[in-house]
Amino acid sequence: MNSKTKQSFFCKECGYETTKWLGKCPSCGTWNSFEETEVIKTTSKKIYPHEKKAVKRINEITADDNLRINTKSQELNRVLGGGIVAGSVILIAGEPGIGKSTLMLQFALRVKSITSLYVSGEESESQLKLRANRLGGAGESCLLLCDTYLENIMEQIKIYKPNIVIIDSIQTLQSQQIDSYAGSITQIRECTAQLIQIAKTENIPIFIIGHINKEGGIAGPKILEHMVDTVLIFEGEASHPYRILRSIKNRYGSTSEIGIFEMRQDGLKEISNPSEILISQETENLSGTCIASTIEGIRPLMIEVQALVATTYNNFPQRLSNGYDIKRLSLILAVIEKRLHIKLANKDVFINIAGGIKTSDPAIDLAVVFAILSSNFDKPIPKSICFAGEIGLNGEIRPVQKIEQRLAEAEKMGFQKIIISKYGLKGINLSKYKLQIQTVANLRDFNENIFIS
Repeated sequence: MNSKTKQSFFCKECGYETTKWLGKCPSCGTWNSFEETEVIKTTSKKIYPHEKKAVKRINEITADDNLRINTKSQELNRVLGGGIVAGSVILIAGEPGIGKSTLMLQFALRVKSITSLYVSGEESESQLKLRANRLGGAGESCLLLCDTYLENIMEQIKIYKPNIVIIDSIQTLQSQQIDSYAGSITQIRECTAQLIQIAKTENIPIFIIGHINKEGGIAGPKILEHMVDTVLIFEGEASHPYRILRSIKNRYGSTSEIGIFEMRQDGLKEISNPSEILISQETENLSGTCIASTIEGIRPLMIEVQALVATTYNNFPQRLSNGYDIKRLSLILAVIEKRLHIKLANKDVFINIAGGIKTSDPAIDLAVVFAILSSNFDKPIPKSICFAGEIGLNGEIRPVQKIEQRLAEAEKMGFQKIIISKYGLKGINLSKYKLQIQTVANLRDFNENIFIS
């Protein structure tokens, strides 16, 4: 088989190939996304063996919804939609050191009812053994392969026929059919395509660990996310022990679920009641702190919003936010100045969501407002009060979704009072809750009785 080498340009976003560099990709429209890659082209076309499929009516096809593999992890099962679907390909990505390999190896060690094959291209066998000892798993049902050549990995999968395969990571794999370095666009695309093919033909679910680039996206071509069945993002702050597993794509379940873990010396521990760890246990009432009722997926959480308002002598006051949208903070400050006539233009404002949690739920707006007011007047708010409400531009308190779940979580956590919008409560029986429920229409309706003098 004769072959020749040529230079090609590939789009990092969609994988479009061209013989010359282009400023704008004609396929996906992205600017400056082409990278030059050396590719070997063979004169004879490679033919992949495949089975001829017959056309069927959709009502003639049977599907078993219960055919899922239990991961023995309540949080991981929740994010995946109830377990792992046979033959699915799951991409899990995250920043370096966040715990992707720990999560997958811990899963492979603890699920003893099935055989798993852990393929590592980043660590040696002895290094993985040390990690396994730290995680406390014997590993009698976990097979280990330290290799980066795709053809050998696929051969071992066919020989041992494991129930689950974990690839750590896709950026280290290399196919001998392509003459380019590991981690290049062509290598990632070809290796992923062949892994998907063997997952579907052998009906084996495959986890693929991916890296994050400097822009915060998944390294490799954008088409990688379209090829797989599920995309999970493992995120968290390096300075905090808590990690959140989110689903941004799931063909077999909801993308609104999250899993919460705590990184410890002996691995990742599941957090079944995150509200307890996200609220400070300080007994003293401090100004600038406020409790918000938020929803992540379908899971209600009680989080602590912290604010610091301080006089500045700079021409441009600082506006910093950690875990809360900075543009949303600017909007909230404008509403406070315009509707409540409280001047904050000469003051620095800092917002922090305790625990390193990032949330986009607009229901925490009301808690952010009162955390700012509490810090500005240096008057604390009782820790027995929590808030749930979105702020409109006119200062109105807008209703939020899933209010019944928020009320139930606040009552379970022992709060005595919750402040919500008076709108959007049609059909909801508020009398069945023991905690005091205060409904308010506008920020101007509040009085200073909410603060501790």
